[in-house]
Amino acid sequence: MKIKTALITGGATGIGKRTAVQLAEKGINLVINYRNSEKEALELTAFLTGKYGTKNIAVRGDIAKPEDCRKIAVQAESFAHTIDILIHNAGPYVHERKKMTDYTEEEWNYIINGNLNTVFYLSRLLIPNMRKQKWGRIITIGFDRVETAPGWIYRSAFAAAKSGLASLTKTIALEEAKNGITANMVCPGDIIDEWKEKDIAEAVLYEDKDSPVGRPGTGEDISRVISFLVEDESGFITGSVINITGGKDVLGKIYRN
Repeated sequence: MKIKTALITGGATGIGKRTAVQLAEKGINLVINYRNSEKEALELTAFLTGKYGTKNIAVRGDIAKPEDCRKIAVQAESFAHTIDILIHNAGPYVHERKKMTDYTEEEWNYIINGNLNTVFYLSRLLIPNMRKQKWGRIITIGFDRVETAPGWIYRSAFAAAKSGLASLTKTIALEEAKNGITANMVCPGDIIDEWKEKDIAEAVLYEDKDSPVGRPGTGEDISRVISFLVEDESGFITGSVINITGGKDVLGKIYRN
């Protein structure tokens, strides 16, 4: 059986890191992309190799830049020949609350490139080898109810990019279905700070009164779904947008604030 390899953008920290651990547990080799977190990326690859025996490398690159995406793809396929699983985890985000008219052109373009155009940049480079083997998995990351193209106050660029990405994900799913390639979007809820790397077992010990399920969301909540979607037996699931929010009305909370 061919050992599969996954490329995770922004895989050195947060939900990307938790996903890398989840996939390594399944024996999947990892290409961990990072922009600034070199130390964390190298530590993660060494940890995964030591604990799970997988082969892993760290690759630097800014996924908002097409030239960096080309370098990432070349290094990844030099490492594994074919990237079987592509997880578009990284995505720039401006935490400052800004109206659309307050964005500079540079800020706007960077957010659009890093959340939408990068999926075009990387997918078009890696899909051809997936087609040759008649198997591939592409996972993108959205936000709660993104498939309805909702407005998101003070997050115009991010919301526009991710809403477009939901459509692009579904289009890739339709175009590549005959090639054994699936494409799905996973939408984390209000998972913040250190909880992005924590396990469910830790979360059940804490109470979150804002969450209908009564506990905080974790990186493992997201990585378990991604791990399921990349399995061979999940090939019938494609073009889906899966919200993982613990039932919390994430955008409604934002509007009330």
